[in-house]
Amino acid sequence: FLEMVSNPKLVLVQGTLNVVMKQNVTLSCLSEPGSPPVRYTLFKHNQQVSALNRSDLSPALFTLTISSASDAGEYKCKAETNNSSGGKYSNSLNFTLLEPISKPVLSSPTSQAKKGQNVTLSCFSENGSLPITYLFFKGTQNISPQKTMQKREAAVIFLFINSLGDFGTYKCKANNSFPNNTKYSNGFNFTLAEERSHSQTLIISLGLILLLLIIGLALAIPFFVIPLYKASE
Repeated sequence: FLEMVSNPKLVLVQGTLNVVMKQNVTLSCLSEPGSPPVRYTLFKHNQQVSALNRSDLSPALFTLTISSASDAGEYKCKAETNNSSGGKYSNSLNFTLLEPISKPVLSSPTSQAKKGQNVTLSCFSENGSLPITYLFFKGTQNISPQKTMQKREAAVIFLFINSLGDFGTYKCKANNSFPNNTKYSNGFNFTLAEERSHSQTLIISLGLILLLLIIGLALAIPFFVIPLYKASE
């Protein structure tokens, strides 16, 4: 009695679905029940990767090396016997390639600030597998909850410059699922914007008034002084 193959089960027996470059993974494909011999074929999307024949009820083991981004993606296997038509397909397993993050860049639209001003800081790592988690620091103290970005965009925080103590060196750090891959940004400092004193403001105002009087006098000469001079001749 020959038993037809059932839909095989594709199982990861070595490694993880989140893989790093040059990592080995092993997949097991088994149709149970199913009368041997059974031919197992592994596919990535619709492209055949490998095929194995089993003359007993043992699973087919496929070992892969994820050596590039093209090796990641969805895998399925197919089981078929000499007496089956078309074969049966398994569930799919999807591999994601983890890439290390690059050093994040900490920046702000302004480098000068004064007390009582709101400012923003943004932290961005251009490369690396998503999601990426960011954390902001002033000195060695973190100043915000961690921000996990699911898209390739910067994490932004808002700060209120309340005192001179808020002027100092800020940094951020970034990490993702890639093992042992935490990167710190450059340091960023806000400088205190100079504020004009009341006396400076008064002097500037008086200077502008004097300048306007001189310009007004110069414009008035052709209309008043010259006609008076001609009339006295």
